[in-house]
Amino acid sequence: MLRVETQQTDNALIYRLEGRFKGDGAEQVRLLITRSESKLELILDLTEAMFVDAVGEDVLLFVKKLGGKFIAETAYSQDICERLQLPVFRNHGQSAQFIGNKGGTGPILSHGSRHS
Repeated sequence: MLRVETQQTDNALIYRLEGRFKGDGAEQVRLLITRSESKLELILDLTEAMFVDAVGEDVLLFVKKLGGKFIAETAYSQDICERLQLPVFRNHGQSAQFIGNKGGTGPILSHGSRHS
């Protein structure tokens, strides 16, 4: 199962991924990002990602090509960023600001079943 939340701050558009970033769910995230015509900095928070398949990796590399940055605060998410050479957003004080910033929305995508 994949859950995606989005939040907009004054200077960034943040997508938080939770669960399994794979297949159709990953492709739907690519569409969401492609359709957002924002001039804001693009940030994907991979901290709660439990699994990323080849399709998910392709989407992460696509986001990298768009100039996106990544938050990775677990060993698994850090390994993904290192292996794919993804630019990691390192300003942890600012990432804490994102969490408390109003203007975010709830889940924008929930994909899969309980058995995914």
